[in-house]
Amino acid sequence: MNVILMGPPGAGKGTQAEFIKAEYSVPHISTGDMFRDAVKNGTPMGKEAQKYMSEGKLVPDQVTIGIVEDRLAQDDCQLGFLLDGFPRTIIQAEALDGVMDKLGKKIDAAINISVPDSILIERMSGRVSCKECGKVYHLIFTPPAQSGKCDKCSGELIQRSDDNAETAANRLQVYIDQTSPLLDYYENKGLLKNVDGNRDSKSVGADIESILNGL
Repeated sequence: MNVILMGPPGAGKGTQAEFIKAEYSVPHISTGDMFRDAVKNGTPMGKEAQKYMSEGKLVPDQVTIGIVEDRLAQDDCQLGFLLDGFPRTIIQAEALDGVMDKLGKKIDAAINISVPDSILIERMSGRVSCKECGKVYHLIFTPPAQSGKCDKCSGELIQRSDDNAETAANRLQVYIDQTSPLLDYYENKGLLKNVDGNRDSKSVGADIESILNGL
């Protein structure tokens, strides 16, 4: 199965991606992972991406799509994959279709985890992470046992600048403007599967499992 996992920041994609990866033994491929692997392995596309990343610039679509194509052609994707963070735009979605055609594959479903905006902002603005090991907590939903300290390594918990309420609202607006048109794109292709993400993670996972088992 070849699946795209969609949803705004704070929707819980990371939790569900881990479930899908474990349950169905398919690689979870995120844009960040692809970039890091391509750069680490010194591929032609990785070297090209590094030029932009080292200057703090966005990697152009052409390079990003090339890296996606290289990744999806690898052996571990032969029996399926889970794409997370790509595509982000209609241009990227159309390019992905071309890549899939070239590889003789197809996208089976685009699963969208939907959550009300107010809940998303609450989720994002309550996140803190360990300065030492990076473990993420939520002050309301998954607080640490001891305030300000990581349960895992006792490191200091900090809030990233992109996890305050104002920045969370901005991130959400960027998603709505840039990425939400993809919902119509995949709806028109008959591939969109909407899941209510405003519930506990097990309930959301059960719905996703039902969708995947029906592919």
